[in-house]
Amino acid sequence: MKNKKLLLIALLFVTYGSVYAQKTEKTKQKQLPSVALGAGILSFKGDIGNAASLSSFSRIRAGYNLTVEQRIGKYIGVSLNGVYGKLSDSERNKERNLNFESTIMQGDLNLVLHFDNDLIFNRNSVFAPYLFVGIGYLKFDSYGDLKDKNDSSYNYWSDGTIRNISENDPMAATSTIIQRDYTFETQLTDSTTNYKRGTLGMPIGAGFNLKVLRNLSVNVGATYYLSFSDWIDNFKDGSNDKYIFANVSIQYTFGKEKDDSNPVYNSVDFSALDKLDADEDGVNDGDDRCPATPKGVKVNGKGCPDDNDEDGVPDYKDKELMTKQGAMVDVNGITQTDQMLAENQSKFDSLATERSQLFNENPSLSYLKDVEAKSTEARKTNPNATNSIPYALKPADKNNDGFISADEIANAIDMFFEGDSNFSVEKLNDLIDFFFEQ
Repeated sequence: MKNKKLLLIALLFVTYGSVYAQKTEKTKQKQLPSVALGAGILSFKGDIGNAASLSSFSRIRAGYNLTVEQRIGKYIGVSLNGVYGKLSDSERNKERNLNFESTIMQGDLNLVLHFDNDLIFNRNSVFAPYLFVGIGYLKFDSYGDLKDKNDSSYNYWSDGTIRNISENDPMAATSTIIQRDYTFETQLTDSTTNYKRGTLGMPIGAGFNLKVLRNLSVNVGATYYLSFSDWIDNFKDGSNDKYIFANVSIQYTFGKEKDDSNPVYNSVDFSALDKLDADEDGVNDGDDRCPATPKGVKVNGKGCPDDNDEDGVPDYKDKELMTKQGAMVDVNGITQTDQMLAENQSKFDSLATERSQLFNENPSLSYLKDVEAKSTEARKTNPNATNSIPYALKPADKNNDGFISADEIANAIDMFFEGDSNFSVEKLNDLIDFFFEQ
């Protein structure tokens, strides 16, 4: 018995390996675009503000982004990105007092390098970093906060105050202190240069996706934008202006998983297959436990022929319709006497023992197939020699032919692993023992 259990476990592993391999076929995400909508902060870096005594928060403004990306293959993506927000900065010291704020609209085309490419990170990884670089166009229009709410111009005095009259004015003694209202009301221009209020630029950025659901992820990124203009802050004094955009977006990727392990099935209408009833017994094939029922035979809700005396032989084959409960019958449903059983048992016991020993030496499904073929041939010549299936093992006889086949053993093992069976390991062991004895 111990050897039998070891052999059964070996057979279970062989069968389960086949089932597991079928269930773990690689799937991939169909390459459709993704859309991300987010918000963040814009931080300006230009010619003013470098020597400011003001807080660095004076250059922080809100920004919003909309990004559409098409991924091409495992590594590369192409994205269209738009940003709307404001850039601003201020500077206040003894030499100069400058400030500006500009509403910006930016659009750029980027090439994206993804690291969830099954080489560095798995394609289904929750964490998916990326890098990108591109070319874009930035439109700006800078305004300054030069007057207060009463339309009085700001005059910065050496004592650090802001007054309504210049410090050098003859009437300076009558001046009053005023405060900035931080309303950027005056369009800024240069007295010598009529510069364009738009420029090309190059975004360079990085970020990562945190995948929340199959199609939904949180995108955290930062972009360093190099403009080709030095006039965003209305002050030209050195290198071109730059800014940083740090943002968080919600990204949705269109499409659904598809199984490419066997593209032959891609054109199959599986919804139509679910409604097929090949044996026309009124039970769809997907629910039919006995899929080869002859036409006209009455079946139950599971598609199996009626067996009123529960002897394992369906009524349409049963030549003894009122067999007593628990009686041993042959393939025709006829009760077997003790003498008949003894004669059959003595004849087949030695054969069953021999086959069992050979199976111990070479446990395989192919050997079970060979035994099945020989048993089937023997049944043709002597149908009364076949043992009746024990009541506890009858669920394994899917076609209700009174014979346990090698495929039915494999099916019982499959159902055991799928959790769709009341068979235990011991019961499966009994099923294999009976297979050699039938």
